[in-house]
Amino acid sequence: MTPLSAQAWRHTLGSALPFAAVLFVSAWTLRYGEAWLYLAIYLVGACFNTAYFLKHDPALVRRRLRAGPGAESLSSQRTIQAMTAICLLATFVLAGLDHRWRWSNLPLPAVALADAVLVSAMLLVFAAFRHNSYAASTVEVAPAQAVSVVGPYAWVRHPMYLGSAIAFLATPAALGSAYAWLGAIPATCALVVRLLDEERLLAAQLPGYAAYCTRVRFRLLPGVW
Repeated sequence: MTPLSAQAWRHTLGSALPFAAVLFVSAWTLRYGEAWLYLAIYLVGACFNTAYFLKHDPALVRRRLRAGPGAESLSSQRTIQAMTAICLLATFVLAGLDHRWRWSNLPLPAVALADAVLVSAMLLVFAAFRHNSYAASTVEVAPAQAVSVVGPYAWVRHPMYLGSAIAFLATPAALGSAYAWLGAIPATCALVVRLLDEERLLAAQLPGYAAYCTRVRFRLLPGVW
C-alpha cells in the first residue's frame, strides 16, 4: 500500500466515525436502524470512490484529502465551511435526539425513498469527480486546470454541489427525523453561498470559465438556476 493509499483509506474510514458518534450518542442507543443504514450507504459509496479513484485518478484523491475550514486559503470560504459544518452537526444531533425522544415519526417508505435519493446524490457526485479531476475539497484554481464541460458539467456548472445539496436534504428523512431539516436546510443554503463565492474566483482566475458560463447557464438546477 502506497502512502497515498494508506492516507486515503484512513481518511475514508475515519470520516464515518464522527457521524456515528454524534448520531448514537445523541440518540443514546445503538438501536437506531435508520442511522446504521445511512452509515452503511455512506461507507459503501465512500469506499467505492476511494478504490476507484486511487486506481484511475490518484491526483484527485490527493486534492480531496485537503479538506475542512482550515484547508481553505480564502477567509470567506473558511467561514462558510465552518458554518456548513455547524449546520451539519446540528442535523445529526437533531436526528439523534428526535430518535431518542420520538419527536417525529416518519414512515418507513419515506425513509426508504430518502435512502434511494441519497444513493442517487452520491452517484451524481461520483460522476462529477470522474469528469473533473480538479474537483478539490477546497476552493482554488490549480496550475494547468481546465474547465470541465462534459458529463454532468454539460447540464449544470456545479454538479458536485448539486449532489451534495440533494444529500443534505435527503439526510433528515433517511435518518427518520423531520426536525433534522432545521440543520439540513441552513447547511444547503451555506452550500449555495459557497458556490457563489467560488464562481467569483473561477471567473477571475480560471481561463475559459466565463465562456463556459455563457454556454451552461444554470449553476445548480437545470432549467431553474
